[in-house]
Amino acid sequence: MSGGPASPPGSRNRFLAQAGIEVPVICGAMYPCSNPELVAAVSEAGGIGIVQPLSLVYAHKLEFGAGLERIRQLTKKPVGLNVLTEKSLSRVYRKRMESYVDAALAHGIRFFVTALGNPTWVVERVGPHGGVVYHDVVDRRWAEKALAGGVKGLICVNSRAGGHAGSRSPEHLAADLADLGVPLICAGGVGSEEGFRRALALGYEGVQMGTRFIATDECRTHPDYKKAILDAGEDDIVLTERITGVPLAVIRTPYVERIGGKAGPVGRLLLKGRRTKHLMRAWYSVRSFWKLKEAASRGSSTRDAWQAGKSVAEIHEVLPAAEVVRRLAAAIPPAAASQ
Repeated sequence: MSGGPASPPGSRNRFLAQAGIEVPVICGAMYPCSNPELVAAVSEAGGIGIVQPLSLVYAHKLEFGAGLERIRQLTKKPVGLNVLTEKSLSRVYRKRMESYVDAALAHGIRFFVTALGNPTWVVERVGPHGGVVYHDVVDRRWAEKALAGGVKGLICVNSRAGGHAGSRSPEHLAADLADLGVPLICAGGVGSEEGFRRALALGYEGVQMGTRFIATDECRTHPDYKKAILDAGEDDIVLTERITGVPLAVIRTPYVERIGGKAGPVGRLLLKGRRTKHLMRAWYSVRSFWKLKEAASRGSSTRDAWQAGKSVAEIHEVLPAAEVVRRLAAAIPPAAASQ
């Protein structure tokens, strides 16, 4: 594979060392698009694929341990696990997440990406085994909370991301979080080698890509979803609260235009309530669980809800996942690759 490790000027790339990988790219955890073949292909090529447990178990119908075994049959290289720590999740779900973490550790997984809540319990559970936790953040406030919980790096979710996007640009996030002293990963807006180089130039030590990896041979989502990504431009990515209760970046379709961008008046009121917001988020999560799964697995219909980010503007063909990683590796500036 051409290219090599990237790092900020004058320093080594800590992300590569902590994840144990060769190319600073994460295939982000995606429900329902993270199938075993995609996760393994990115890791085998030198990046790191992240297992999304609900996608593995419910979208792809695999018992969790069997799903990890399937991935291990395809690659012996590092893979990661996504752990949702949202406060609104039930005790039953928390116990299930704990069991997923324990099973991942037993299968040799040592890189974890947490999201939507306090990551401390994950840090405490995986730390004694040499595990490293990175946390999804959208601003400095949540970054500081995550660092207080012991995470080693930050996945900086910006306004160009698909799914649950942030509100700040990649440039603003990089500048605001640069002094925190941990690796920063750019999540959102990167769909090509040019976007990758831009992110590294901002000081990010790696990128997380989701939309680009949906448009790959290994991703088992419906061809119509992949075609929608190829056909879309930046202006076709819109936000809607009507699916998960919080702004979700999706491709504009007749269905999305029909349901609109804002939650209904009752939903908005309950989502603002101190005691009711977690209950409402849980209700939206259950509802969206089936809606997003169905949209990704079927062809074009009257209920298309396809998550994607503004990186669609840089994606023009369906490629093997390994080719995506190879092109990114080749795009690493020589000065960075030599460090």
